[in-house]
Amino acid sequence: MRTLVVATKNDKKLHELRRYLKSVRANVVSLKEFSKTPKIVENKDTFKENAAKKALTISRFVRGLAIADDSGLCVKALGDAPGVRSARFAGRAKNDKSNNLKVLKLLDAGEYKNRKARFVCAVAIADNGKIVKIIEESCGGVIAGEMKGSHGFGYDSIFMIPKYGKTFGQLGLKTKDKISHRSKALKKVREFLRKYL
Repeated sequence: MRTLVVATKNDKKLHELRRYLKSVRANVVSLKEFSKTPKIVENKDTFKENAAKKALTISRFVRGLAIADDSGLCVKALGDAPGVRSARFAGRAKNDKSNNLKVLKLLDAGEYKNRKARFVCAVAIADNGKIVKIIEESCGGVIAGEMKGSHGFGYDSIFMIPKYGKTFGQLGLKTKDKISHRSKALKKVREFLRKYL
């Protein structure tokens, strides 16, 4: 059984990947299993490019199979910002609440009637220093007028799905798993890896 290294030290992200990939014949581990891991600066212009950079760097480092993702929120009225800067939109501290409040403040200040937005997730898989697959998926919604809900992380509390009248922060995991950008991407990743491995 091959080892699949997730390009993260985040336990929540590792848990999520393991949950989606449990039917894949691979030992899924994070960078916590390694010492002196390379520092990766996410300085590319697209989610796909950032994901590919991370996957390639880690794949070369471990000399094997690696998976990486880059995801974020794109608000139409803000020219698709925060985009690739989603995690650090309000500063380097990567504070979810500050990021959410900045988006809300910008929309309110501009008095935008159009609050359309989409979550994007790009996943890259590299094997021995070569990209073997990149998958990108999205989920459309609108920005709520205020933060609602305590589930999830990132921008979940302001990203509303009109069909349900609830934010990702209010929706249960079962519903979110059916429609989220990440779940769509990871389901395709799972199918690819089943064949690839």
